[in-house]
Amino acid sequence: MKKVAVVGCSGSGKSHVARALGGILDAPVTHLDAVFYDEDWNELPKDTFAQAQRDLVAQPRWVIDGNYNSTLPIRLEACDTVVFVDVSTLACLWGLLSRQLRHGSGQKGNGVHNRVHWGLLRYVAGYRRTMRPRVLAKIDEYAVHAEVVRLTSRRRTRRWLREVQRST
Repeated sequence: MKKVAVVGCSGSGKSHVARALGGILDAPVTHLDAVFYDEDWNELPKDTFAQAQRDLVAQPRWVIDGNYNSTLPIRLEACDTVVFVDVSTLACLWGLLSRQLRHGSGQKGNGVHNRVHWGLLRYVAGYRRTMRPRVLAKIDEYAVHAEVVRLTSRRRTRRWLREVQRST
């Protein structure tokens, strides 16, 4: 694993997985929320955001965490591994709540970009029905060359990270 795309619903644990993998693989970690939003939550223009990702994936080693479905093909075509954090809706909602309790709102230097609002809660509640099929279709289309790891629970995620740690 040298180029890893970590995808999944908000609150699923993508950032945790990305930070852990970056440490294990000694690879730089990029949280796409930190690229897409400035400190006042202003969005980067879409073409600038896409170019920033093209620049990131041109590097020899990386772990990139984030969905951003419109630019997902950029990461999927360039990666050698896709980690799909595919936990339940309840687990994602709990992830949002627990992150809010641990970190509060705002952006932190450790990949935490916490801004819980009704739109985000609706997105998480409908993710498995609406976005998940789109993400899976893009993985099937753009990441045929890559190893795909599907993590379906927090327990499975911890076990897989230990396996990766032991194998490096």
